[in-house]
Amino acid sequence: MTRTPRVLTFDVVGTLIDFERGMHDSLRALRGPDAPPLDFESFLTAYRGMRNRPDKRLFPEDLEPIYHELAPRFSLPAGNEAARRFVAAAHDWPAFADSVEALARLSRHFRLVAMTNARRWAFAGMEKTLGMPFFDTVTVDDARCEKPDPAFFDRALAKLAPAGFVKADVLHVAQSQFHDIGVARALGYTVCWIERRKAAGGGFGGTVAVEALTAPDYHFHSMAELADLADRGGLVMKTPGAGDPAMI
Repeated sequence: MTRTPRVLTFDVVGTLIDFERGMHDSLRALRGPDAPPLDFESFLTAYRGMRNRPDKRLFPEDLEPIYHELAPRFSLPAGNEAARRFVAAAHDWPAFADSVEALARLSRHFRLVAMTNARRWAFAGMEKTLGMPFFDTVTVDDARCEKPDPAFFDRALAKLAPAGFVKADVLHVAQSQFHDIGVARALGYTVCWIERRKAAGGGFGGTVAVEALTAPDYHFHSMAELADLADRGGLVMKTPGAGDPAMI
């Protein structure tokens, strides 16, 4: 029997919020209009290598020590004030061009839930940027752990349970193979990979890399494609591992 999802859970940073453009714009503002061009792809590669250290702070406050370490390598303004401005800018990072409209369409069909490794102070700005589309939210402050820890997903299910939702009702939507797609698939969720880096030529950009990609149930390059399928009534729950991923 074909079943449609009742809940769509979303990774936020990298899936709905364009953190790479947000960091680029923040660095440009910090460096000033007369600064020479920044090799931003090299910056992202260096940043990515520092994202998963065992002593790291919660996101986006972990950007502060990373900024201090990368500042001399990329001719960035030194000092605590510049590093704190770089962190604070996360509150106002932009959405991807299709995020707000796609979320508005999806909210007509499903309950939307945010699952973000960002702290709540940063997510508060992101949620406003996205048009306040969420039925519920789990931040790193709520979960007391970060994805890909399965406990984060357990926390989200616990918040959904009083409304009568269970795992079989949930389709998880995310960009990060490391933080979301691999673990969600292993936990038995139907998963949708939004491959945001496709337009930039692929690669991992500022997202933690994985040795091998996990095949999702749905694979799109934009949120608009996901919303289009939902509007056509074609978004259904899949049995993990059954058949090839859907590609529209």
